[in-house]
Amino acid sequence: MNLFSSLPKLTFNFFLKFTRSILEDKLEVKILKLGIMSDSHDNLLAIDKALKVFREQDIDLLIHLGDIISPFALSKILEFPAKIIIVTGNNDGDLLQLKELAIKGGAMLKQFMYSTVIDGRKLFLTHGFGSKEQTINYVEAIALTGSYDVILYGHTHEAAAISKGNTLILNPGETCGYLTNRRSVAILDIETMGYKIVELP
Repeated sequence: MNLFSSLPKLTFNFFLKFTRSILEDKLEVKILKLGIMSDSHDNLLAIDKALKVFREQDIDLLIHLGDIISPFALSKILEFPAKIIIVTGNNDGDLLQLKELAIKGGAMLKQFMYSTVIDGRKLFLTHGFGSKEQTINYVEAIALTGSYDVILYGHTHEAAAISKGNTLILNPGETCGYLTNRRSVAILDIETMGYKIVELP
């Protein structure tokens, strides 16, 4: 069955509208190791643990895939001494304040989704939406276009990594640990395409 056919009509139209409108950026600075987190949901203790892992792994770029929730939680993330890219999630509240804070802190914040090129690899970043099944169908449909080397997503609160064709689809799991009682982040080496899911204590 075509994955597109399983998406509700409104979801499919949403997918078409926003993926067609994405302007792809190219990061000019040398970036090799990515630290990826999602769904931190204002859990400052878990955020601290995630940032500790990223420091130990000496990452070059921190990516947050949405559902930070409040400005005070974003302020904690912005303390990390590396380039930061954020895509918003369905539970992020005051988007204007979050964006202003991100800009002030030197981070990039994008709504819904974002596409970029890092070290020659094309990446698609999104939070996800709707049910777990809708989100998985959505990212797999994007992978089947063959347009991206890596797709990063969150929203399901479950760590996952699969390949569709030549595309790696990676979910770091939930940083907060609220739904699964497991906290995790992901590390991705963009040069070798090696990755690992790191569980937080």
